[in-house]
This record gives sequence, C-alpha cells and structure tokens, in this order.
Amino acid sequence: MKFISILFIILSNIFSISCTNEGSSDKKSEIVETPKQEQTKNQIIIEAESFYESSDENLIKDENDDLVGLTGTGWLAFDVPFKTAGRYKVEVLGRSTSKATLWLEDYIDNKDGRTYNVTGSLVMNSNEITSVSVDGSPFNMGTHKMKLHYEGEELQIDKIIFTLMIKHQLTPESLTQNMNGENWELVWSDEFDGENLDTSKWLYDVGNWGWGNNELQYYTDSRTENTRLEEGNLIIEARKNDMGQDWTSARLTTRGKTTFLYGKIEFKAIVPREKGNWAAGWTLGDSYVDELSWPYCGEIDIMESVGYEVNDETGDGISHATVHTLAYYFKINNQISSTKEVKNIAGEFHTYAVEWTPTEIKGLVDDEVYYLYDKTANDKAWPFNKPQNINLNLAMGGGWGGAQGMDTTVTSQKLIIDYVRVYGKK
Repeated sequence: MKFISILFIILSNIFSISCTNEGSSDKKSEIVETPKQEQTKNQIIIEAESFYESSDENLIKDENDDLVGLTGTGWLAFDVPFKTAGRYKVEVLGRSTSKATLWLEDYIDNKDGRTYNVTGSLVMNSNEITSVSVDGSPFNMGTHKMKLHYEGEELQIDKIIFTLMIKHQLTPESLTQNMNGENWELVWSDEFDGENLDTSKWLYDVGNWGWGNNELQYYTDSRTENTRLEEGNLIIEARKNDMGQDWTSARLTTRGKTTFLYGKIEFKAIVPREKGNWAAGWTLGDSYVDELSWPYCGEIDIMESVGYEVNDETGDGISHATVHTLAYYFKINNQISSTKEVKNIAGEFHTYAVEWTPTEIKGLVDDEVYYLYDKTANDKAWPFNKPQNINLNLAMGGGWGGAQGMDTTVTSQKLIIDYVRVYGKK
C-alpha cells in the first residue's frame, strides 16, 4: 500500500472536509467504485475499494483506492461470497494513530432485526500497517452482506481477509430413540476410559471470536493442557494467559459424528467454583451452520453453571436448565428456564439430564425433575422434532459468566465429567 507517503496530505484534507461538512455525520454516503474481491480455494480478500457504502459522507480514499480518514464511530458495508461453509479466520489490515476498536456484523439484511457480531472486539493500535484477527467465526455458503464497525481516530483500513480454518462437517449418523416402553436402555455413551479422547465421537470447536456472548477464551484443538482424560474422567481445563491469549479452554461436540433425536441425555460432572467461569452441557440443533441458524435450530441447555453463583466455602451452587427457540430465547428476554440449588456442586459429582420426547422436555438433577418445556404449537416454539448434537464446554467471562467480573487470583479452572450417556425406552 502506497498511501504512507501521502499520509500528511490526506490527513489535512480530512480535517478540511470535516470542517465544511459539520453536522452531517449521520448521513450515509455511497462509494461508487466497482467491488474488487480476490478469492482462492480457502481465502477471500476484500480490498478497500470493495466497500460500497459508508456511514461517513466524508470518507476519503487515496490515489490507490485505499480507504483512509476514518474517524469517530461508523461503519463500512461490503459483500463476501462464501463458497464453503465453515469456521474462518477473520483478519482486518490497517493502521491507527491511536487505539481503535473494530467488529464485524454479519447478515445486515436479516429479517429478524438482530445484530450478528461475528468477531467480538478487535483492537488496532499501531502506526504501521498491521493485522488484527480472530479465529473460528462461522459462515454459511452464499453471499453475506456485512459491515465493519469502527470507533477510533485517524484510522485507515487496507483490506479484510477471510481464511477457511475448518470446513463445516455434516453429521453422518443420526440416532432416533424409541420412547415407547417402561425402562431406559443405553444406546450411546462415552465413559472417558483409556488414555485419549475418542475422536470417533467428538469434534473440537476452535477459535476466539467470542462465540456470540463476548467470551474471553480461545477454544483449542486436541491440546492436552485444555482437554485430557484422567482416571476415567474428561478434564476440560481453562488456563489464564496461555498461548498468548487471555484464556484457553475447550469445547467438544458430537456434530459431524453422531446426532440424536429424543431420549434421555445425561452427564455426570463436577463444575468449577471460581468467579468468571461458565460451564455447560447442552445440545444444539444439527442444522446449525452459522449465527443465522440460531435459534431456529433449537438449543437445550441440560446444565449451565456460572462461578459467581457457587459458594466459596460450601461449594453449593445453582444448576440452570433452559431451551432456546425462535419463540423463546434469551436475546428477547423471554426464555423459559428453571434453576435448582445443588449441594456441593463444585466438590462432588452430580448427574444432569433431560428427558426429551416428541411433546415435552424435562430437566433433572440427580434424577429429580425441576424443569418442563412443552411448547409444541408450531416450529417457532418447537424445533425439537429434528436432531440435536451434544456439546460440552467451559467458557470464561462473557455476558453471563463475566457478569460479576473475574477472579483475578485464579489461573486455572476445571470442568470434570465422568460420563455422557444417551438412553431410549424399551
């Protein structure tokens, strides 16, 4: 990029134009250049001239069509043609003479009136051209209308690069459990015996894009520091200041391996107690590909626990059971949830389960029912006639786990799982 040599001229133009357009910062401007995009097999490069609309009518380009002169708060709109669904590394290249905050909004043309933040906050603070990035952002096939949001002074954007990390995997096997009978019969399980995680049953979700909740951790792939088997248990460990990240951790899923329709899904676990963690065992509709899929696909939270609800001395805490659907979910504040106080939730094993039939979902702790969801009126309320995959993870921070801050003295937290089992009736 060659705008460095003319930077002072451009910046002077910025201030001049800014003065002549005082009071018009809310007016959108269109950028009339022909979009320029470069796409290889695994990478899409959005050059600066591909931005076709801006919130700032004073937007200036240098002679090489690189965007310069962004200041204050605003956005740039662009299209991204994804040929492959999967998890992507997202990089923004540019410079800023002072600290600037950036984030990417996906599906700006969505019909739900929602804002899809698919990167979390990216901080740019370098006088030289630099790259700021996150890993694991999910994108489906097709052309996505997106915005780069920015807040900062004297910010210049060169390009945005999307690099495919993991192709979305379809699930080859689906188990539909019989629900007619008197007794439960085991149909699938992982007892976590042996030395290594059974990768015929589990995939790793990887990345640090915030996971839709502004979470702090980087989920790693096959890293023993974050995921391992010990004495017949699965250990998911979150580690502070690890791998150059605020936190690392792990998130396991049966997506791409096996998905389930109906039955009893149960796991036995000890949750961590320190403030800042967010432990969960849950299911997600197998139709999920990217954020636009949710909550259409449905989600069943078998157990969620946050560290700030755990008593430091007794280890007592709270188990949360919830489902999310298009009709009822937390982003519109009408989710249907139940809670149960659990003695020594952080010190001893307890069992957490759902009993899922074609007409209702029950949540249980230690075989005691404390949750019921039976909203079956339509697909918006009941997407649970389609398969779900099982997920296990330990998040750090975020909108819920970090709602009361983080315990700054803690450098490691562990979710310990004895087994995961799925039953049908016989």
